[in-house]
Amino acid sequence: MACAKTESQASYRWLRKHHRLHLQHGPIDLVIQADGDESERRLAFEQAMSFFNTVLTNLVADLPLLRTSVSTPSMANGSCETNYSSAVARSMHAAVAPFADHFVTPMAAVAGSVAQHSLANMCQNRALSRVAVNNGGDIALHLQRPASYTIGLCEYPNQPEHQIEIVIDASSRVRGIATSGWQGRSFSFGIADAVTVLASSAAQADVAATLIANRIDLPDSQKIQRVEASSLSPDTDLGKRLVTVGVQQLSSIERQRALQAGQRLAQSLMTRGLIDSAMLCLQGDRVVVGQPQIVRTDSYNRRQIA
Repeated sequence: MACAKTESQASYRWLRKHHRLHLQHGPIDLVIQADGDESERRLAFEQAMSFFNTVLTNLVADLPLLRTSVSTPSMANGSCETNYSSAVARSMHAAVAPFADHFVTPMAAVAGSVAQHSLANMCQNRALSRVAVNNGGDIALHLQRPASYTIGLCEYPNQPEHQIEIVIDASSRVRGIATSGWQGRSFSFGIADAVTVLASSAAQADVAATLIANRIDLPDSQKIQRVEASSLSPDTDLGKRLVTVGVQQLSSIERQRALQAGQRLAQSLMTRGLIDSAMLCLQGDRVVVGQPQIVRTDSYNRRQIA
């Protein structure tokens, strides 16, 4: 099953002999994997495609609100969620609402929310043991015992080899994974190479990863190159705020100082129950917050933080 991609049309193609489904529409790029009875998988994939047809169109209709900071008085009131036209947009707002003490817009949760709702729609009335919806690295999971899901984590976005593997089993509360950093798909205020967060939902993980990556920073360092976000993308929700476009090699002390700032935020979010764990990476140094089930590590510089 496939169709040609146009500006206004979603495209679909099978990967690995119908084992996985690739859905793409504009900036949304999903890879879906499902395990279960063949008839249940087929129906689940059909439900995913039906839902996906309207996701981008509905989000575009809500863009003006989605690009507004939740710390803005008119957005801070939870009742404004009713102003959105789509369930995905409402989930984006709900995911960022607990972080209103930071500058953040619902767009920080877009990838995770799309993955989460795609998963929910394909699992509706279906008997599946395991489903993973991967939206450019932000993953929503459905797991039934005894199923588990292994993720490979990269410390450097430009080096796709997995340095670390983490197992998530059905008994865990984790159902969402997200990664953010200055070299990723979205702009960042910080200098993290990668921040990966495990949380109870993909939308929540998406927001947390963004904010922790923003916090890993050396604000006054001359080794960091920044430009106004709007100069890179005129319609960005970040406006003229400075985003990172280059980071020179940092000293060990500088790396530790930047990581400690992100670590403090990650620990605070874990204490509040907003995340399960996080891994923070900067130029070969790594800090782990929480206790993810790491089954393999090939890297050399790791500190475990309880």
